[in-house]
Amino acid sequence: QRQMCIRDRDGIPSRLEVDTLTPVGRLKPSQTLKDVLDNMFVTIFMALLSTTFATIIAAPLSFLAAGNITRKGCLGSGVYYLFRSFFNLMRSYDPLVMATIFGFWLSFGPFPGFLALTVVTIASLGKLFSEAVENIDPGPVEALQSVGAAPLHTVRYGVVPQVIPDFVSYIVYHWDINVRISTIIGFVGGGGIGYYLNLSINDFKWNQAGTAIWAIVIVVWAMDFLSAEIRKRLN
Repeated sequence: QRQMCIRDRDGIPSRLEVDTLTPVGRLKPSQTLKDVLDNMFVTIFMALLSTTFATIIAAPLSFLAAGNITRKGCLGSGVYYLFRSFFNLMRSYDPLVMATIFGFWLSFGPFPGFLALTVVTIASLGKLFSEAVENIDPGPVEALQSVGAAPLHTVRYGVVPQVIPDFVSYIVYHWDINVRISTIIGFVGGGGIGYYLNLSINDFKWNQAGTAIWAIVIVVWAMDFLSAEIRKRLN
């Protein structure tokens, strides 16, 4: 309710009371929350996409880096040490360094961050996958070899069924890791929620920075819980 004081032609003051009603609808998210959610989805999708591409490449290469599969004869030993060295070399580079390198080559954004995550994840998953292959039960493999099965069939029926649970567990766990790493990569221009947080801090927009931090904490907690549940069911 508002009161307004007016004067008529004779100069006599009078008072006018007006009721104003403001319609109130449903709660609407702020623009900050929308921007944080958009960048958070970019981070999650970037981590998922890089993990998927890395799995497609690392899974077949891991068999070549497994000593019980390829380390037979001079040629096999050469292949084994070549791919083992490749995985070890790629794992020596920090994701932040890789993101900076790809950022200078391709300009900064989500795509260089995706490439950096993919390269690092290939090396990490390749190392984990190869160790899972080396730790299989040799019984089924020896049984297939004793009946004259081809090397490809030996791997298909004697090795793959044993390593699938470990492979899935490593993939889910690394997706969880990549969500956290992609946040750090965003600080060097890799896109996603990390880049948004960096801009908010540099512009002293503390409310936006606080919302981004809370979003990161919630997503990391949810991903950790999800990956733990999936790995528990697989075991």
